[in-house]
Parts: sequence; C-alpha cells; structure tokens
Amino acid sequence: MTKSDDDTKPSDAKPWSDPDDAPDLTDAWFDGAVRFEGGEPVEEGVARVEAKARGGRPRAPYPKKAVTLRLDPDVLAHFRAQGPGWQTRINAALRDAAGLGSRDAPSSRDG
Repeated sequence: MTKSDDDTKPSDAKPWSDPDDAPDLTDAWFDGAVRFEGGEPVEEGVARVEAKARGGRPRAPYPKKAVTLRLDPDVLAHFRAQGPGWQTRINAALRDAAGLGSRDAPSSRDG
C-alpha cells in the first residue's frame, strides 16, 4: 500500500463514484458529523462571533442613566476645571447632597 504526497488515501483504493455506495446516514452518523461553512466548522464560527459580541467593558453593577441636565455655567466650569472625571465628581456631589453616600466602585466613564 503506497501513498502519494498529496493524497492520504492508499493508492490502491477505488475512487468512490456510485451514490449507492454512500454510507447509511443514521442518527449516530449525524451526531458525529461536523458542519462546515466557508471552510470553517460552524461551531467555531459561532463561538468567534459570540466572543466578539461579548467584547468590551464588563457591565457595571449599577449602570448609569443618561440624562439631560441644565447647570449654571460657573458650576460646570468649576467641575470641568478639575480635569477628567468631572461627571463622576458631579454625581458624587449630588449623591452627597441627597444623603445617599458613595458607591463602592464608581464608574470611570467620564466625558
């Protein structure tokens, strides 16, 4: 039994040509089958897409709500002058004024 360089089948094997010689397609055969699409196993493609969809920052335990808030220009200038994190500092000041205390892990999402 010899093998050619580009073929993994024995050289004396008969080429399959008759559809009647196909294996029986039983439930066991389908259970062991691997589906391919575009040269990639479908399960690997699905896992890759799901991993990409899960990417990014983890969800915050207490997600913030986007609101429109009108502030006096001098109040806004005061917080912005302190640099990045001004929105978080405004939130902290509002929590303090409302008597709510601080959160354990404030969001670092500032703008």
